[in-house]
Amino acid sequence: MDGILVINKPSGMTSHDVINKLRKKYHQKKFGHTGTLDPEASGVLVVLCGKACKVLQFLSDTDKRYISEIQLGYATTTDDVFGERIEEKEVNLDFNFEEELKKFIGHQHQMVPMTSAKKINGKKLMEYQRENIEVEPVYADIEIYDMKSLGNLTFEIFCSSGTYVRSVCRDFGENTGNKACMKSLKRTQVGRFTIDMAQEIEEEPVLYPTIQVLDHFEKVELKDPTPIYQGKTIRLPAKEDVVCIVDKGEPIAIYEKLPNGYYHSKRGLW
Repeated sequence: MDGILVINKPSGMTSHDVINKLRKKYHQKKFGHTGTLDPEASGVLVVLCGKACKVLQFLSDTDKRYISEIQLGYATTTDDVFGERIEEKEVNLDFNFEEELKKFIGHQHQMVPMTSAKKINGKKLMEYQRENIEVEPVYADIEIYDMKSLGNLTFEIFCSSGTYVRSVCRDFGENTGNKACMKSLKRTQVGRFTIDMAQEIEEEPVLYPTIQVLDHFEKVELKDPTPIYQGKTIRLPAKEDVVCIVDKGEPIAIYEKLPNGYYHSKRGLW
């Protein structure tokens, strides 16, 4: 079983739980997801199956779209309603929701939630928090392409990979004189894969071809691909420095150009 599955992850399951269920269902070990969803979040989880697991490092189409709701009135240890309340404040509704959302659009230097898998010195932030070890706030450079109101403190956000929607909800509170956290989260899109394409774990699998997530590479097809399967360094009729070698329409390797003009194998995909 090789290709890409788009799973509609239910809330209450970790992303790893989904992978484990797929392994048991299909009696296959090689499954991997392209981006974790928090246990209480739901929506699109892109899963690489079999040979497709080898392309994870080459993915570029990883922008994401979410629908989320903000909870005003208190802040928590996790920046969502599932954490421990650490500060409460009377709710202030003296703001224009749509206008406040627009302020987030653009490049952001976002403070990462302490309850996250972001690693510092080889250790996840959530592990420091669990052990009551204080660390300096960690920031990440992200970009928010668009945000729009869906009413009742619910919004849709289109953002770069690495964006924490929990942090957006927390910061929205600070910007409006409130304390706030994230009430709910649903991921509706990862790259080209949308919630309409997602299926339940129990359904019969619809596999998308691996080549779909490699279309940012120049494709090269050789009359005799034998040297590619042997991992040999060769000359290629290519313009780009990194290319995808295909055989009968299937990706079989990623090759990279050397200073001498030859190309060498960066990763075999067969």
